[in-house]
Amino acid sequence: MTKYTFSEKQDTRSGFGAGLLELGRTNPKVVALCADLTGSLKMGDFKKEFPDRFFQVGIAEANMMGLAAGMSISGLIPFTGTFANFSTGRVYDQIRQSIAYSEKNVKICASHAGVTLGEDGATHQILEDLGMMRMLPNMTVINPCDFNQTKAATIAIADYHGPVYLRFGRPKVPIFTPEDQKFEVGKAVRFTEGNDVSIFATGHLLWHAIEAEARLADRGISAEVINIHTIKPLDETAILESISKTKCAVTAEEHQLNGGLGDSIAQLLARYQPTPQEMVAVNDQFGESGKPAELMEKYGLSTGDIFDSVLKVIERK
Repeated sequence: MTKYTFSEKQDTRSGFGAGLLELGRTNPKVVALCADLTGSLKMGDFKKEFPDRFFQVGIAEANMMGLAAGMSISGLIPFTGTFANFSTGRVYDQIRQSIAYSEKNVKICASHAGVTLGEDGATHQILEDLGMMRMLPNMTVINPCDFNQTKAATIAIADYHGPVYLRFGRPKVPIFTPEDQKFEVGKAVRFTEGNDVSIFATGHLLWHAIEAEARLADRGISAEVINIHTIKPLDETAILESISKTKCAVTAEEHQLNGGLGDSIAQLLARYQPTPQEMVAVNDQFGESGKPAELMEKYGLSTGDIFDSVLKVIERK
């Protein structure tokens, strides 16, 4: 068992803000657009330091996507910022027609996804965004796990040509990945080695997977925990190599059961290596108002749910 600890917690949206500011200082082609949520998206430092490269479009998300597409034609690298619900559901047509279809180099950066948004409730707690973006041809979909990885991902996608959907959140979560990490789009990261089960987790659920791995080790179960920070393109090689060893899988995500990481891996396994799989995800429900930790428990997204899913899938081997 590998022991993972953390010294502090921070919201992943602040990792985006820190990464965007660093990009502003190193890449003059980077511009930022925001739909009246500068503070919530942590874009204030970029705006203060680079006022001529920051564009406040107001509550006009569809226009923001059109502006970003146009800016990309001139060689700029636009980063758009608003809540995940407004970054996808409200502007799906604009993303599909103006960005994905013609492979515009636009980075769609989305905060406040999932039930950890808490008291804002079901209308804002989008749980379908990864699936919506994953289904678009030409779209890359990234969901980092902590502050450091979100910052690294933000910086990395500026050099990655083509449309990208970058998802992050509001709650403060453990910082447990290296500050100096190199983020590789489409390259999974193995956190622990194991022989009995593969746990593939993304976003906020990765820390819960690491906690579950420690509990499982106390039961004599060897779990391999892999961070799938890139939902699309999926690191098929890393997944299949792990499955060939463990022969069963648990996927964990703060997203609907349909359309997200679990679906992606299920499709892969069905094609190449049919394998028992359990999915930790929201089961075809909208969220509700409440404290984030309580909602994670209610909707089956806790450390205990991952632990129980491992026990269940091992019995199916």
